Amino acid sequence: MLSDIEIADAAELRPVVDVAKEALGIDPAHLVPYGHHKAKVDLGYLQSLDDRPLGKLILMTAMSPTPAGEGKTTTTVGLADALSALGLSSMACLREPSMGPVFGMKGGAAGGGYAQVVPMTDINLHFTGDFAALAAANNLLAALIDNHLQHGNTLGIDVRSVDWKRVLDLNDRALRDVVVGLGGTPNGYPREDGFDIVVASELMAIFCLTESWADLKRRIGDIVIGYTRDKTPVTARELDAHGAMAVLLRDALAPNLVQTLEHTPAFVHGGPFANIAHGCSSVVATRAALRLADYVVTEAGFGADLGAEKFVDIKCRKSGLRPDAAVVVATVRALKFHGGVEVPDLASEDLGAIERGMENLARHLRNVREVYGIPCVVALNRFPGDTDAEVARVVELVEALGVRTYPATHFADGGAGATDLANGVLKLLENAEGLKFSFTYPDELPLKEKAETIAHRLYGASIVTWDNKAKRRIERLEKDGYGGLPVCIAKTQYSFSTDATLRGAPTGHDLHVREVRLSAGAGFVVLVCGDVMTMPGLPVTPAAARIDLLDDGTIVGLS
Repeated sequence: MLSDIEIADAAELRPVVDVAKEALGIDPAHLVPYGHHKAKVDLGYLQSLDDRPLGKLILMTAMSPTPAGEGKTTTTVGLADALSALGLSSMACLREPSMGPVFGMKGGAAGGGYAQVVPMTDINLHFTGDFAALAAANNLLAALIDNHLQHGNTLGIDVRSVDWKRVLDLNDRALRDVVVGLGGTPNGYPREDGFDIVVASELMAIFCLTESWADLKRRIGDIVIGYTRDKTPVTARELDAHGAMAVLLRDALAPNLVQTLEHTPAFVHGGPFANIAHGCSSVVATRAALRLADYVVTEAGFGADLGAEKFVDIKCRKSGLRPDAAVVVATVRALKFHGGVEVPDLASEDLGAIERGMENLARHLRNVREVYGIPCVVALNRFPGDTDAEVARVVELVEALGVRTYPATHFADGGAGATDLANGVLKLLENAEGLKFSFTYPDELPLKEKAETIAHRLYGASIVTWDNKAKRRIERLEKDGYGGLPVCIAKTQYSFSTDATLRGAPTGHDLHVREVRLSAGAGFVVLVCGDVMTMPGLPVTPAAARIDLLDDGTIVGLS
């Protein structure tokens, strides 16, 4: 079978201006093309659509994944293509891939097989430059902080309190903790610093939650970069940084329009990870898609305990958007993995492991339906090695939980392989259960109790514990008036717990909070749990080792 990049390279793409005009009714005058096959859509034009009714929003989430992932992006594309093939107006809304995973372990994030967004190579690499703009704006603020300290520190910033990190869009563990300003007085004031990956930054969260240039500048101005010696917050606005940072992000804020292999339009915009950030594409893109199409399929990262929770408790809370239905992606291999099978043995048929692993999927389904109040179906993303007996057993077990299951082969067959899933989603939308959308916790709960509510209701944890520094920090945030913000829990994606080796649906475990970060501009508080890192490292054999440029300019090895 052809590789993902070979399939993408062989595809016949339509000019993006034709896709925009014929599928969405967007005149070429409202596009800013980046070549022939990708374009930004003018923000002014999108704001002019505010009087249009919203389409149906379908949230794509999943069970806890194996290291290779279970195909949420692929299923998002397959479902959008299947809806289009049924003669319906549909769009996909996806996150932009980070080059950290592209050159690291997981690979790209443009889908796979015959369910991809294209041009795949461009999307997985520099795309339209949004991440470069975010990195530049973020690092401009870092430079202005150090410049302020160098030239008298008139704001009285306590150097020890500065927690605004620099960023880059690659994995580099050596940069997690660094010292800047060495080399004598001309080089600045020496202090401890560090780097995060772009997708973990507060600026990425702001970018994905804002809806206008004015709101963007206001949110950037609200960023707290540190404190004075008497514990008063110091903001980016006080450093006069917010205007210049907004300038760097002006063009990036317009969503990026591309197409699938079957020419279904797709917005690919923004890219926070769900294990260390809030895991959703931009509100600008989602709301615009809902004005332009009748059905919008959007992905939230990793399992429903991470991306879907943050979609609900952060994105929906901040934007007022509400999903009409959810699709929970499951695979035979993930069920076997959570049933105790090791990765090298996942290809072997094992009905017993599927039965044991069902507890993981069952908890996710309970959370989606009973905690978030979203009606859902299961998409069983079928792999070539899955046996008929395994697929039949999964369908039987899931439907015993009261949820319809639709095996899908969109990876191999494109939209045609997701036709049953599309019809199932349409039926769900027509006959929605008597569920009422709800947040996991109310705004008025203190920050600690919000963490405890998530831990108990979603993760099955019995207790939340705190490092002393994290405890002092969260108490400080309550005193400073930030207690009404939602929380964004950064933890491993492989388990409901903070221990990646605890598979299935563990109970009675400890959610340990190691660090607390305020994202005042984004409007939430990040709780860093377990050993999750906001600057990932590379594996023993990174994906970069197989990516190459041939003599004729062809890129190979991307996946």
